[in-house]
Formats: sequence, C-alpha cells, structure tokens
Amino acid sequence: HFAINRPPAPVNVSVMHLRADSATILWEVPEGDIIIGFSISQQQQDGHMQRFIREVNTTSRSCVLWDLEEETDYIIQVQSIGLYGESQASKKKHFRTLKKSDRFPSNSSNQDDPTVQGLDKSRHLQTGEMIIIVVVLVMWAAVIALFCRQYDIIKDNDSSNNKEKAKPSSERSTPEHHSGGLLRSKFHPSVPSINIIEV
Repeated sequence: HFAINRPPAPVNVSVMHLRADSATILWEVPEGDIIIGFSISQQQQDGHMQRFIREVNTTSRSCVLWDLEEETDYIIQVQSIGLYGESQASKKKHFRTLKKSDRFPSNSSNQDDPTVQGLDKSRHLQTGEMIIIVVVLVMWAAVIALFCRQYDIIKDNDSSNNKEKAKPSSERSTPEHHSGGLLRSKFHPSVPSINIIEV
C-alpha cells in the first residue's frame, strides 16, 4: 500500500560547482507528487566513508556537499521524501573532486580540514562585498569632502564677515559709529510715511 504512494525517484542528477572540498548536487522531481524533502547518500568510491544527508520541510532541488576530500571519487544517490515515505534512490552519480592547488594555488598549504568548510563560499562573497565596501567608502568620502568644502566656505564667509564687521568698529571712532546709528534711526521712521504717500 505504501509502495504505491511513494513518490517517484529523482531524475537528472547533476554535479555543479565542483571544487576540492565541496560540490553542489542538483536534481529534478517528476511532476504530480507532493515532495516534502530529500535524502542524499554520499559515499567514497573505495567504500571508506559514507554519509547521509536528510532534509525535510523544504522544496529545494539542490544541496551543497561540504568537507569532501581532494582528488577523491564519490558516488551519490538522491531520494525524494513524500507524505507516505521515501522514493526509490535515483541513478548513481559519480564525480571526482579537484586538487586543492588547482583551485587555491597560493593557499594550498593553509587549507586544513577544519577550516575548509565555508571557505570557498566566503571567497565567493568577498568580491561582491569588497565592491560594495569600496562604493560605500567612496560615497562617504564624497559626502565628507562636500561637507568639509561647504564648511570651509561658510567658515571663510564668516571670517570675512567678521573682518568686515571688525574693521569699522576698530578703525572708526565711536562717535561716528553712534551717529551712523542715529542716522539710521532718523531715516527709519520716514520709510513708512513714504509708503503711505505712494499708496
């Protein structure tokens, strides 16, 4: 009864982004069945190490295998997980990991197993992140430069205004300054009267 309701096996299993320590597995699922997860069996061809990866509550059709050994032959099979159990395993897929020096010529000596995981992913991100960081820094530099320029202009204007303001008070005598003030006060009341005449 359960065998009838089991989903069909995944098809077109392929390997992409093959590296010394990782590989991305992709597959397709025949239409018509509700798939809630997948299961992958990963085995070295010599049979030394076998690993099972199982993930549910996902519609993903790909999986990244990490912690692989360099220049090693692997065999993988994928199963779909449905509501009533797992499918038959897909056809076996063989692949061979690359040599570390092919991928990382300068850092091959530093690539110890514990640090390998996620290393390549971070390398992928670094280029994009560096571009973003550079753009942001350039933008900030431009903003700061503009601000400083504006600030200098304002500062220069203030200092020149202060100099101009300072000159009359220092060069002219105080009575003249006061008389200037008096003149201004004499003229000031006459302005509204002119306006009234014009109206």
